[in-house]
Amino acid sequence: MATAALTACGGLTGTTGGLGAGSNGSASAGGDLLGSVISAVSNPDALGNVVKSVIGTDKPKQSDLIATWYYKQPGAAFTSENLLAKAGGEVAATQVKEKLASYYSTVGINSSNTVIQFKEDNTFSGKIDGKTISGTYTYNEAECKISMKMLLVSATAYAKKTTTGMSILFESKKLLSLLQTMAAMSGNSTMETIGDLSKNYDGVRVGFDMKK
Repeated sequence: MATAALTACGGLTGTTGGLGAGSNGSASAGGDLLGSVISAVSNPDALGNVVKSVIGTDKPKQSDLIATWYYKQPGAAFTSENLLAKAGGEVAATQVKEKLASYYSTVGINSSNTVIQFKEDNTFSGKIDGKTISGTYTYNEAECKISMKMLLVSATAYAKKTTTGMSILFESKKLLSLLQTMAAMSGNSTMETIGDLSKNYDGVRVGFDMKK
C-alpha cells in the first residue's frame, strides 16, 4: 500500500487541485503535500487509516445497520485502494472531510437535525437538515450498498464501519443534487466544493459519519 501511494505522488498537485492545493502548482505547495503523504504512508497508524478509507474493507452486516444514527461529522471514503492512493492517500480523505465540514455547516446540517433510523422490517425514517425522510430499504452486504426508496425519489448509499459508528456515503454527484435541493429550500445558493469532488474524484463517496 505504501509503495502504491508513493508511486502516485507524482501527480499529487494536479489531482488535489480542487481540494486545497495551490492552483499555480508551486513547488513548495507540492512539496508540502508530498511530505504529508510520505509521512502518512510511513506511519503504521496512518497506514491503517488509509485502508479504513476504502469502502468494503470491513463490510457491515445488515444487523449492524439496525439502529438510530445521529450525524457526527462529514464522511468520505474511496471505492478502491488504487483510487485512494492516486488521490494522495489519507491526506486526500481528510481534506475532503475538512472541505465538506464548512459547507455542511452552511446548509445547517448538525447532530440535532440530521438522523436516520434503519429498522429490522426494512423501513427507515429520519431527517436531513430537519427535512423528514422515510421509506423502505434493501441492503446488499457484498457491495455494502443500501438501496432506499422514498415516496418520490430513490437513493443509493454505501455503509462503512468507522471506529465510532457508521458512515452513510453517496456517490458525490448524487449527494450534490440532494444538498443543492436542501440549500435551495434554506435560501443558500450552491455547493461548489462537492461539485469539485464530482469532477476530481469519480471513485469518492461522500456523506455522513454517524454515531448512535
